[in-house]
Amino acid sequence: MRSGVIAQKLGMTRVFTEDGRHVPVTVLKLDNCQVVAHKTEDKHGYTALQLGAGTAKVKRVSKAERGHFAVAKVEPKRRVAEFRVSPDNIIEVGAEITADHFVPGQYVDVSGTSIGKGFAGVMKRHNFGGMRASHGVSISHRAHGATGGSQDPGRVWKGKKMAGHMGAVRVTTQNLEVVRTDPDRGLILVKGAVPGAKGGWVLLRDALKRPLPEGVPVPGAFRTAGGTPAAAADDAGAGESSETETVTAAETEAAEAEAAAAAQPNAEPQAPAEGGETASTDSGETAGGPGTDEAEGGRADEEKGGSS
Repeated sequence: MRSGVIAQKLGMTRVFTEDGRHVPVTVLKLDNCQVVAHKTEDKHGYTALQLGAGTAKVKRVSKAERGHFAVAKVEPKRRVAEFRVSPDNIIEVGAEITADHFVPGQYVDVSGTSIGKGFAGVMKRHNFGGMRASHGVSISHRAHGATGGSQDPGRVWKGKKMAGHMGAVRVTTQNLEVVRTDPDRGLILVKGAVPGAKGGWVLLRDALKRPLPEGVPVPGAFRTAGGTPAAAADDAGAGESSETETVTAAETEAAEAEAAAAAQPNAEPQAPAEGGETASTDSGETAGGPGTDEAEGGRADEEKGGSS
């Protein structure tokens, strides 16, 4: 079981598919969603990750909360939530979860606080049909009617649908499809409506009733505390190890060559390759031999001519 994320609802828009259909989507933004703490089975009785998102002003954070964030070496967060995970899906403290934690085509469950509607009547709150608009009804066209029996049961049943406060409650919408993700800007586009008002915070997690598709990162897609993606960090480590292996092999070959030379001190040096320095020197001497003889012959002729 993987961790979810804390996202902020920006609003709704639409995207077009390749065949020209438009899909209504809700835009969710990951605002510096980081791992703040771990909950372990030994210490707390369960395994979970505590995440924080957003940035809060220090003066609006209590002293205890400031100390909690200081231990994790993260900035004070506006929203903190826990996500149950399996022990093999733990992410290190300080890591920032990115938008590619979810993949297009995946289904997710979104939990948030619905928009408050205040005190609402039964027609709006429970979809009652109301009473007749004329013919015998006076000043009670939108009333709910009778609420209970007379002597039996002599009371109103618990849970009776009546007028009252509407909205501002926790709502979970299940099986919403992820249409697109933008890791650079931290955006997740989810098909359909998401509970909550614009600017509200929602909890996004893998769908409980749908299997995970192939290609989902496990334990998740995140950047480490140093700002390096987890996959990139692994690649860099592999590059460093291969470079070290190459240097070690070269040093080993040089050591073997020196040992072989030391074992044969009286051996004649090997003939250099064609085109080497020795070949060039030999060719120069060979070429210079005839030229030197011609010069000496010319001096001898001049001396004979002078004497005559």
